Amino acid sequence: MARYKTVIHWFRRDLRLSDNVALSQAVAEAEEVVPVYIQSSWRGQHHWTGPGRQAFLCGCLESLAGNLAHAGGRLFFRRGAAKVELEKLIRESGAEAIYLNRDPDPYGREMEKSVRELCHKMGIAFHDFQDAVLHEPHEVLTGAGNPYKVYTPYSRNWFALGKHEPAPTVRSVRTPAGLEPGKVPVPGDWGLTLERPLALEPGEKAARARLKSAIATSIGAYAETRNDPAADATSHLGADLRYGTISVREVYHRSQEALTQAPSAAQRTSIQAFQKQLAWREFFMAILHHFPEVLETDFNPDWRGLEWDDPEEGDKFERWKTGRTGFPIVDAGMRQLLETGYMHNRVRMITAMFLTKDLHIHWRHGEAHFMRHLLDGEIANNNGGWQWSAGTGADAAPYFRIQNPWTQTASYDPDGVYIKRWLPELAKVDPKRFQKAPEGGAKLCADYFAPLVDHKTEREETLARFKRHRGAGAEVR
Repeated sequence: MARYKTVIHWFRRDLRLSDNVALSQAVAEAEEVVPVYIQSSWRGQHHWTGPGRQAFLCGCLESLAGNLAHAGGRLFFRRGAAKVELEKLIRESGAEAIYLNRDPDPYGREMEKSVRELCHKMGIAFHDFQDAVLHEPHEVLTGAGNPYKVYTPYSRNWFALGKHEPAPTVRSVRTPAGLEPGKVPVPGDWGLTLERPLALEPGEKAARARLKSAIATSIGAYAETRNDPAADATSHLGADLRYGTISVREVYHRSQEALTQAPSAAQRTSIQAFQKQLAWREFFMAILHHFPEVLETDFNPDWRGLEWDDPEEGDKFERWKTGRTGFPIVDAGMRQLLETGYMHNRVRMITAMFLTKDLHIHWRHGEAHFMRHLLDGEIANNNGGWQWSAGTGADAAPYFRIQNPWTQTASYDPDGVYIKRWLPELAKVDPKRFQKAPEGGAKLCADYFAPLVDHKTEREETLARFKRHRGAGAEVR
């Protein structure tokens, strides 16, 4: 016998029917479920998103609506403040409970708190579940019960913990009749226009195809190819994990199956390297949970107040954003981002360190730019990556570790394949010329830009700034 007659399942970043913990529980415990997505009502520009991201979200919602219809139900849409719209929907549907999967971000947790209070006020049940991560922040702590600030001991603990198996796919959903369905969002609802087709197909079916492909091909050679941007040999599951079109449990357990079946030590090493990226993802989510101030300031208090340049002065920041710095590996990455909503992870590090260490612009400006364009932009991981590159974050690169874009090119794109893919004006240039600064700051070709800065000079300036700041701090203490 069902526990409830009617309940609401609130979809947020779990846009799938497979291994969806809260949805599975709602379907099992109620005669009817009202699956709802509540669309935000802002228009114009947003600090954390842009046209590509919203178009990908809309595609995922359209896919989800179709999957629910196939299962006999329907997806309802509302637009506005979540608490207000949920209260209306509770009254309209007579719902006796709300089911949801917990959000790992501070904003989502605040909303969950307000919805919990709403349920209490209205005398209905509130059920929340772990879904976005394999292990929530309170599960992975030091022996003294404190949060980890360094990845390696965190990951040892993380890997030692048991991992929940995926839940069965929801095959049948009964939704009540008579409710206003709403409509699937489109980017224009936010006043946004997508200038080019999405480079990544949205939705659960596409996500499952990417996972199948990754298991069959890329993760078995991950350790050897993950740093080669031209090979494009990573899993491309980031956006699926962000929007929940695939579950992290399924990704982990499918990779674990591949690990046990791997025929060679090299393949096992590669699969383990892939799994470590899942641990990094949750490490940065734990950092954001325990230290939410990282969204506003440097994680390491020793570097707060460090001297940075004004991004509004001159055109350095704009040239970085648009891939016109005269550093081929940097420009290739930035153009890939603008054209596809994706950038190879090795190149993300190079471009981030270039902005912070060569152009001396605060990481928060780059963080926001990435979040507006990356389809896989995850607040915690993006922040963690930027602070790592800037030298200010948890387990960050030391401030004196400053990547040289020219030597990084020699190491990771020696034949210039990646660079020429995204910078066609350099198609006829000898790729060896991408591996060292041109003499006298000259152009590599007539149609390309002279280097915006001299890397050696700016490296010394960065070291001087960090040393001055550290010295000033020591004097104050």
